[in-house]
Amino acid sequence: MKVLLDTCALIWFLRDDSDLSEKAAQIIEDSETEAFVSVVSIWEIAIKASIGKLPVPIGFHDSFEDKLKSSGFNILSVVFQHACGVVDLAAVHTDPFDRLLISQCRAEKLTALTNDIRWSDPRYGISVLW
Repeated sequence: MKVLLDTCALIWFLRDDSDLSEKAAQIIEDSETEAFVSVVSIWEIAIKASIGKLPVPIGFHDSFEDKLKSSGFNILSVVFQHACGVVDLAAVHTDPFDRLLISQCRAEKLTALTNDIRWSDPRYGISVLW
């Protein structure tokens, strides 16, 4: 299975937070899972940290990418197709980070790991697990 973590799922996984569902944790940790983290989530974390909504992750500037990779995550860059794909999304979700992540799920045929029920809107045409 190929999954893309929503930003909250990534944060909760890294913190070993109980807000991450047991099912999501099992999927991420399954050796058969290809788990992806988007640079969109890194951007969102950076913005929220810069305005004081999140603490800056340890090693964010120097080793955060290495930490993600050593945890088994693949890093998903944003490409032209992902950005353009946002224009076709139904206006169910207004958060620009989430809209771009949803577009990436559509383009790359990834299952989303998120607790945000708006991602499950059938007009998005993606699979969502939590």
